Order: sequence, then structure tokens, then C-alpha cells
Amino acid sequence: MRSMNDDPRLYVPAAARNRLPIYKVLRSHLPDRGLILEIASGSGEHVIFFAERSAPDLIFQPSDLNLDARGSIDAWARQLQLPNVRPAIAVDAASAVWPIDNADAVLCINMIHIAPWEATLGLMAGAARILPPEGMLYLYGPYCRDGRHTAPSNATFDRDLRNRDPAWGVRNLETVASVAEAHGFAPPIVEDMPANNLSVIFRRKP
Repeated sequence: MRSMNDDPRLYVPAAARNRLPIYKVLRSHLPDRGLILEIASGSGEHVIFFAERSAPDLIFQPSDLNLDARGSIDAWARQLQLPNVRPAIAVDAASAVWPIDNADAVLCINMIHIAPWEATLGLMAGAARILPPEGMLYLYGPYCRDGRHTAPSNATFDRDLRNRDPAWGVRNLETVASVAEAHGFAPPIVEDMPANNLSVIFRRKP
């Protein structure tokens, strides 16, 4: 992530490339109104892009553990004067306690592979706690399928991640889905995305 001079807003080239394809998937799955929690919002470019294009009754709650990231998110919201974006909060996905009690959907973009596995376990447990029946958990990023990478570039990316931190790495989609099922989610809807990524949509069982 990089910022321009003294501007607290951060810019991530990948976010500029993938935010429209992600939004095209999300818009047919998000509710018309309610609260959308984003975990690991990073620069805030995704949540801001989604909020700009959503009805004012759809409120977005961004979050990130990183203070600079939260500053960037809030700066983007101020600059664009978006009334449906709440101030960013700190949420540790791996924690058993989140500072929010309920949401109508949870979004998590490009986190699972750059965090310890405990973060995925916590994400599933936390989303199950705060989502209503039929509430959506949306994941985006690279995944293995049936234990195999979906492209040579993903295999290279996985090696790079594990060299940076052995606790990181591209996860197996079936393993993630198994954890989600254990927390009361139905089998996922999976959509292929650009650059060998996937949109993975879980719904809490009634």
C-alpha cells in the first residue's frame, strides 16, 4: 500500500483492478438495506467503491487492525462524503470477541491467504455469531481446489507467501468450506474471477 505525500489515503493497485468485478458479483447478493461488515478493509478502496454504488440504506462498517489502514479508510470516506460508511473500527478476525454484535453480511477480501489459519477459523466463528439466518459471508482471493492450484501463477504466489511467513499461504477451498459448514453455513456458491481468483459466497443456514 502506498500514499501520496501527506495524504492519509492509501492506494493499492490490485484493489483498483478487482473492485469492479467484485462489485458485479456482490450487487446481486447484498441486501437492499442493512449493515455490511468488512473484515480487513485495508486501504478502504473496496468498501468505498461498494458504498458509492449502493442504496443509502445499505450501511458499510469497515474494519482493520492496522491504524494507518483505518486512517486511510476514514480519509476516503471524508473525501467522498459518503454517509453510508461508518468510521473504521479495529476487528481481530481471530478473536472470540468482536466489537460488533450483528450484521446482515460480512465481506472479507484477500485476507485468508495473508493471515494465519487461526484468522480463518475466527472469521467463520465470528460471522456465524453476528449474521442472521440466510446472512452472507463473502470471501475473495486465490484458492486451491481439490488440493491443487488453479493456475501456475497461484502456485508461485503460494510459495512467495510461505517464504514471507510460514503461517500464510493459499488455502484449499474444500477445507475452508468444511470449517464454514461446521459453523452453520451452507455449501458455497463459487464464481471464477479475473487473475485466477474466486468469489466464494456462504449463507448461514436457516
